[in-house]
Amino acid sequence: MLTIALVALAAALGWLAWRSRARATAIENRLEDAARELERLQNAFARFAPLDVIEGIIERRGVSTRSEIKEVTVLFADLKGFTALAEQLDPGRLVALLNGYFQVMGRVVAEHRGHLGKFLGDGFLALFGALEPNPWQTNDALHAALAMRDALTDYNRRTQADGLPSLAMCFGIHRGPVVAGVLGNSALMEYGVIGRTVNLAARVERLTRVHDVDILVTEAVRDTCDARFRLRAMPAVELKGVPGAPPTFAVEGFDGG
Repeated sequence: MLTIALVALAAALGWLAWRSRARATAIENRLEDAARELERLQNAFARFAPLDVIEGIIERRGVSTRSEIKEVTVLFADLKGFTALAEQLDPGRLVALLNGYFQVMGRVVAEHRGHLGKFLGDGFLALFGALEPNPWQTNDALHAALAMRDALTDYNRRTQADGLPSLAMCFGIHRGPVVAGVLGNSALMEYGVIGRTVNLAARVERLTRVHDVDILVTEAVRDTCDARFRLRAMPAVELKGVPGAPPTFAVEGFDGG
């Protein structure tokens, strides 16, 4: 009888052990599925906001409306004459040309510790120093603009081989305080910046047409960038909504490694 009891006990213990392993395996599978789903959501939402912002929202289990005043370098980029160009191209080829352009420029911005804050038709807003403190943000923005100048040359060479027209870019760069945070409503939200710094950068970008240059920066950028950047002072021009005629400088290159 004792032997039978021991056998029964062993069988019961074996069944419990098997059941525990099965439960552990099921839990592990669910955790792996959850991890994959979280990664998928992070990758999807990162298309609409920087990954650091998305991770912060996940950690807080919700969207924070807290805003911060930050010192940021703002870069506006736009394509010259794109409206007229768009009227000449088939919509499919036009979208492919523009998407390829955004892909190339977004990669250059990321390589210089910036992030794309917003697409604006055929232009975009890039931010340096917005997500984390960056004492080199002005240099990063200027190097990014010069690198995008070179990247566009390579991109035009490839697209011309497919019979597509060349693109021409203009940049306006300004550094100063902004209000940064998650903006929007319950249906659509994005990480963005607002303030006079953003407005001045946008106006400086439009001023490139007046001076016939492709990279134009403000005095705040000139005063905080590496002295090895070659800058050329431009004639003073009054800008709408900006007191006086703020000094601006064309960026011609960088004398250094």
